[in-house]
Amino acid sequence: MSSIHLTRRSIVMGSVAALTTPTLLRAQDTDVTASSINRRNVSSFTSQDWQDHFDTLGNGAIVADTASRALHYWNADGTDYRIYPTSVPRTDELTKRGYTKIVRKKVGPDWTPTASMMERFPHFKYMPPGPDNPLGTHAMYLEWPAYLIHGTHDTRKIGRQSSDGCIGLFNPMIEELFGLCPIGTQVRII
Repeated sequence: MSSIHLTRRSIVMGSVAALTTPTLLRAQDTDVTASSINRRNVSSFTSQDWQDHFDTLGNGAIVADTASRALHYWNADGTDYRIYPTSVPRTDELTKRGYTKIVRKKVGPDWTPTASMMERFPHFKYMPPGPDNPLGTHAMYLEWPAYLIHGTHDTRKIGRQSSDGCIGLFNPMIEELFGLCPIGTQVRII
């Protein structure tokens, strides 16, 4: 009778082989098309088509996808399409969805907590522009009161459910988007 001698190393190596085999076999599939690769990248951002959301591009268009935590931007003639990673609201109750537009823009925004924030976080207080300001370096205000697309100094928030309703971007990315979006840019939050 033969005995099987299991070691921690053989268990780990066997587990790695079992987990990677399906991936390796899928990678050898020759039926992968360029469009299927472009539809989804490793960051799990899904491509969006502006025509699925708007009748025209107008001054430009933004779709903030809270599921994939990405902001999609198209310029007025559709020749420039960009995707930015974002932070999204912590809960569905804080997430406002629908159509709006950019009504005001500000470099170096100051921040005043809303009444509902003060109820939940009584220690919050007004903050002038600067490195501790939760709105980062640039803010674009939407038609909906207290909802913004803004930067953040806390880069750990990007890619997470971390806001009280706003869409946050890395400061260099909001600076770029800020320069691209005129007042009146249409926005859809999904």
